Amino acid sequence: MANAEILNTLFETIRERQGGDPEASYTASLLAKGAEKCAQKLGEEAIETVIAATGHGKDQLVYESADLIYHLWVLLAASGVSPEDIYAELERRTGQSGHDEKASRTR
Repeated sequence: MANAEILNTLFETIRERQGGDPEASYTASLLAKGAEKCAQKLGEEAIETVIAATGHGKDQLVYESADLIYHLWVLLAASGVSPEDIYAELERRTGQSGHDEKASRTR
């Protein structure tokens, strides 16, 4: 499987779990709790990723980064956002200075 394809496959699997039995699937149990709980879990995973990046070695950072991406995808599914929405936004930003993009945001 191509590297980028794994992200789409992961999202498809998450979507398949929506409405599933929370007792049989961790993903279904997260989704059943709603976007707010999914966001909280993403925050926890982000903190764990930051901690791993501060001297716990590459393997731990890779592990925590995978958890972070998984939980981001769960939050997106719970919020009705698709990877295509994210890809389109990234494409829109391609070739634009990060400073310029940030300055263009409405407050």
